[in-house]
Order: sequence, then C-alpha cells, then structure tokens
Amino acid sequence: MYYRADMRVDIITKEYPPEIYGGAGVHVAELVAALRSSIDVQVRAFGAERAEPGTRSYRTPSELAGANPALQTLGTDLVMVGDVAGADLVHSHTWYANFAGHLASQLHGIPHVLTAHSLEPLRPWKAEQLGGGYAVSSGIERLAYENAAAIVAVSDGMRQDILRSYPQVDPQRVRVIHNGIDVERWRPVENAEFLASIGMDPSRPSVVFVGRITRQKGLPYLLRAAQLLRKDVQLVLCAGAPDTPEIMAEVQEGVRLLQQTREGVIWIERMLPRDELSAILAAATTFVCPSVYEPLGIVNLEAMACGAAVVGTATGGIPEVVDDGVTGRLVPIEQLQDGTGTPVDPERYVSDLAAALTEVTGDPARARQYGEAGRERARSQFSWGAIADTTRALYEELTA
Repeated sequence: MYYRADMRVDIITKEYPPEIYGGAGVHVAELVAALRSSIDVQVRAFGAERAEPGTRSYRTPSELAGANPALQTLGTDLVMVGDVAGADLVHSHTWYANFAGHLASQLHGIPHVLTAHSLEPLRPWKAEQLGGGYAVSSGIERLAYENAAAIVAVSDGMRQDILRSYPQVDPQRVRVIHNGIDVERWRPVENAEFLASIGMDPSRPSVVFVGRITRQKGLPYLLRAAQLLRKDVQLVLCAGAPDTPEIMAEVQEGVRLLQQTREGVIWIERMLPRDELSAILAAATTFVCPSVYEPLGIVNLEAMACGAAVVGTATGGIPEVVDDGVTGRLVPIEQLQDGTGTPVDPERYVSDLAAALTEVTGDPARARQYGEAGRERARSQFSWGAIADTTRALYEELTA
C-alpha cells in the first residue's frame, strides 16, 4: 500500500518510555515504532525530558503544582497545543491527552484521531482518586469524543462501550483496531536464578497476576478466589501503582489473610523489566486477568506471547483475545449496568474464577497446550506491523 512520504502525525500521550505504567503506554510506544518506518511521527508526552529524536516532553506548569490532578493535566495539554503547528493530523491517547488533541485540531485546522483505551463513564471509582477532577476528566473526554474525526476502539467490546456511553457519536467514526504484541521481544524466557530469588518454584503449579492496583483490574476478587485453590498452587502478584490508599489497604489485607492460610503467596510491587516478567510468565501454569473492565488487555497478549495459558473474565475485549478452550478459559460474569462493572453476584463470580483456575492448574499438560496455542494466536493475529498499516490507512483517509 502507498503512503504519503511527507505526512506528519503528532501523537500526544501521557505515558511514553521510560515513563510507562499501563497498557496505553505500551500501545503508544509500539505503535510509534511501527509507524515511523513510513511516516514522520512527532511524539508529545507528559513527564521528564527524553533523548529520543522526534520526541518532546512537557511538565506540569509550575503555577498548577498544587492543583487537582485533573487541572494539572489540562495545564500540560495547553502547553502542548501550539507545538502541533505543521502536523497533518493529531492523534491523542487517553483523556489525559484528548484535550490537547481537540484544541490542536481546532487551532490548526487538522483532523483529530483519538484511541480509546478506557472510558471515564465506566471508571466511576476514579472519583476516589481525582475527587471533583473526575467530573472534569469526564467532561473533557465527552468533548473530545463527540468532536473527533475518528475514534479508534482497541476491541469490538470497546466500540460497543463507546457508542453506549456517548450516543451522540456517529458509529461510522468509530473504528476497531486491536492492540498488538511483539512476539520477538515477548517470548518464553528461562531464568531459574531469578525465579528462585523471588521464591517462585517452577515445579509447583502457579497463578500469575500482572497489573496496577485499581478497581477495574479485579485484584480483590482474585485474592478471595485464591482462598479456594489447592494448597500447592502458588500465587504470584506483580502488582503496584495503587490508585488510592484505600484500595492499597484492601489489597494488603487480602494478601495478609492469604499468607496466614497458605504458602507460596508472592507479591512483587516494583515494576519488573521485560526479561524478568517474561521469565515469570513463561514459568506460570496460568496467567489470570480478573478484570471487571478491560477494553482489550495488552497484558493478556504479553502472557500469551510468553507461552502462558490465560484465565480471564468474559468482559470487554478479553473474549476477543482469549479463545475459550483453546488458549485458556473465560470466566462468565453478569455485571451491574451502573458503570462500575461490579458483578451482580460477587460470590458467584469468585467461585467461577476459582473453578477455572483450579481446572487449568490441575492439568499442566492442558495448560501447556493452551500456552502454545496462545503464542501462535498472538503471533498470527496481533502483530504491530498489521496494526500500523491499518492505522496509516485511517490517517490517509482523513487527510485525503
């Protein structure tokens, strides 16, 4: 396919290497690397200075140092807008960057594309973290979504959520382009010395969780389900960056109760480098994604690429990644329709989650088959090259 060699796209993001704490940051980093093979991509990111060519960082204006985090975000966005001059298109990621993308589109007369990694109406617990700033973030997101030239949904489940949350949005403007994975970098790694250093025994069955400590990731449900697992099953939690002190305290208490009744409960709070995390995933009997809200879940692709079976909640975009009975198991869930994703029957969900984990950890040969099929699925259906091609085609369409 032919692409304009002179096209310049400015990508605006809160997260960008080395400051990455979630799937959105991983997505942006991989997409930029794939796009730069054919077009000029300028990255405008929050945070400290970066040495990467074609990348500029923006800090919170000093006048807003003590302001609500939502206002700090908007202040940083405003500083970015003028620098977008000369771009053919601006592409923003998450509500943190949507305001800058929207204003840059208006100021410079260029199309604004935004990628939906999550939706504020479906994360009401963010009010715990932002207070009144949650109303600000929600309003900014609505403004951007209702005016963007195109919205990229990372799964069909996310597309449905967008149209339900923002009925004023024209469905034709919402395109599905999945998240991706680099299976050359994410692959099975053996590192017995590292596993021993964290107390993980690869000869024993294990369940591994990787994610931020936030309501949407469902960690408290997993901790309750773990009480129902066989005593020989290890639980490895790679979990940090809590949204609030309250949920951190809830998780700490859940881990404490688990450790009173079983051995092999390992909690790693620091951000692990890819090779160490890959070693954990490769040694896992199964990876678990107990999220109650998950637009797609790059972490599921990372686990699959490392050869781990995946047990995930049948919500959001997870069923588009995990092939039930082929690459792992999906856990059914009926959820409240109040935006929280809370299970209608929490005890039933916890029981079903425990049953799925028991099934997979109790059959290591089947788990290995799931893992092998998962790596092949990640390789064949979620490559960043194909995702970049589809994204560039969208850019061409909007700037023609």
